Amino acid sequence: MLSWDYPPRAVGGTAAHVSGLSRSLARAGHDVVVLTPQTGRAAPDEIVEGVRVVRAVTDLPWLPPEDRVAAVASANHQITKMRGQLGDWQPDVVHAHDWTMAWAADSLAELGQAPLVVTFHGTERGRRGGEVPAGQPSAINSVEAWLAYQASELICLSDFMSQQVIDDFELPPDRVTKVPNGISIDQWAPPSAHPPAREPLVVAWGRVMYEKGFQVLAGAMSRLRHRVPDIRCVIAGRGPYLAELQLQIDVEGVGDLITLAGFAPPSELRSLLHRAGCVVIPSLYEPYGVVALEAMAAGAPVVLARTGGLAEIVGGTDAGLQFEPGNRDALGDAVAEVLLNPTTAGQLQLGATELLRQRYSWGAIARATVGVYERARRPTQ
Repeated sequence: MLSWDYPPRAVGGTAAHVSGLSRSLARAGHDVVVLTPQTGRAAPDEIVEGVRVVRAVTDLPWLPPEDRVAAVASANHQITKMRGQLGDWQPDVVHAHDWTMAWAADSLAELGQAPLVVTFHGTERGRRGGEVPAGQPSAINSVEAWLAYQASELICLSDFMSQQVIDDFELPPDRVTKVPNGISIDQWAPPSAHPPAREPLVVAWGRVMYEKGFQVLAGAMSRLRHRVPDIRCVIAGRGPYLAELQLQIDVEGVGDLITLAGFAPPSELRSLLHRAGCVVIPSLYEPYGVVALEAMAAGAPVVLARTGGLAEIVGGTDAGLQFEPGNRDALGDAVAEVLLNPTTAGQLQLGATELLRQRYSWGAIARATVGVYERARRPTQ
């Protein structure tokens, strides 16, 4: 398995997905190796809950930092070289996560005469609202298309994402399988002995990018000031849209209500979620939305945009209140309903508990993924 993000590097939801999936596969008796870039002081080669994690040094300072495609391609060369550390070990399947592992995954699959399986966690076209501008976005889109054609089987985390990949890359539908994300419920659950009291606290988190919609939440908070006594909001995360988000907060006049907390370590994030009266996921574009599952596992009532994979997670359930993406008034109404009506909040919490139990355990996700591996290994007719 190859992934640009793997703990302790965790920019988005991919790291949690690859970690949860790989560990669950190992628990089921499969032999799993993860190749990933080196980060921080993480060991270059270690066993993590039965998964061998091999990390490559990919920081090559002579490349221009603004050319991400060149930097990623060069890093893939370093990751491919790590194959030598595995000795005579041969994979039955090479599984890549997103375009950032394209070159290494394709090379290792060819060298090992193994089928290539690819999971798309998002696409460049999707992140840009259906457009692919010239330059780096176009280059990334081209790499994604090439990787999709090289793969024996593709996995997407939602029906929304599956259809997007089929349409964008003109693929036959039978090559694309939906396997949703999973969640380690126990890691997020509040302490059973003395759970903290819920507060009039709105929490949102993730990579701070325009498509995550945090600016919509800022607009909604200006409308909630006089509706919900003592309301506060914490937005945790870092990203390229942070300066613009701060400007929007200033324009809306809600600097006294909203705290931009920056990166929140897992323990601090869990503490926030355990106290939150409401978690908001205001994304304009969200191919999946693992943050929704994490919030539900933490026991927080969830309000989320009716878009992409988010809509699929709670559609037809009582697990979350939905609003139209970008509609700050509708978002404000939903947050007020959750914070001012304990019955609504309790129903959402009960619905979320049932949803997680039935659909999103890592064991179920691993079994579905193995089914894709088995199809990829069948001889072509």
